Amino acid sequence: MLVTGFPAGMFQTNCYVLAHDGADQCVIVDPGQDATEPLYRFLSESGVSPTAVLLTHGHLDHTWSVEPVCEKFGIPAYIHAEDRYMLSDPVKGTGPALAALLGDTTFSEPELVEELVGGASIELAGITFGVVHTPGHTQGSVVFTVDVDTPDGPIAIALTGDTLFAGSIGRTDLPGGNHEQLLRSIASSLLPLADDTVVLPGHGGRSSIGAERASNPFLVGLSDPEQGKL
Repeated sequence: MLVTGFPAGMFQTNCYVLAHDGADQCVIVDPGQDATEPLYRFLSESGVSPTAVLLTHGHLDHTWSVEPVCEKFGIPAYIHAEDRYMLSDPVKGTGPALAALLGDTTFSEPELVEELVGGASIELAGITFGVVHTPGHTQGSVVFTVDVDTPDGPIAIALTGDTLFAGSIGRTDLPGGNHEQLLRSIASSLLPLADDTVVLPGHGGRSSIGAERASNPFLVGLSDPEQGKL
């Protein structure tokens, strides 16, 4: 399977593309600011067309380009219901500082929007994505899980958005954020994953669940439900 990504825009948000080897369809995750040009170039060079855009949450740095991408390809965007309001009114999710940055820039929902449900799975471009609801960074934050077959055996991937980073966790000082809730989400939904699960976050480099369990300073004393929570 092809799993690739690149950081885009002033926020350096990771935009990901997933596709089966040799397939002509793919899925895009979190197209942020200035993601369209490198994304369209990659799609053209790779000969794949997107069937959907998945959004880990509603913050503008992850959704900035979702409407033009969906319009160009006539595809739906998937987002949790709790964060859908930010597609058309991102300032409500990030506060007045962003309003000053945006000026007269306006945003709107894509024509096609599907609401994600935690605990469900969806199949897009022949890929099965698990949807894990992880409120805390925002109330509609989700993590997408994918099982990938490789020549060395199967591996699991978790696209964690701004819930979990390499060595850090998402901020919780914006509207809808809750630090204790975020830690509970990580403890109940992410720490039970296998240590070798690859973490592909919304910003920064990749990691693994095992590495974060062992060395992430925000997770010190936090354990999965089977071992007892903080």
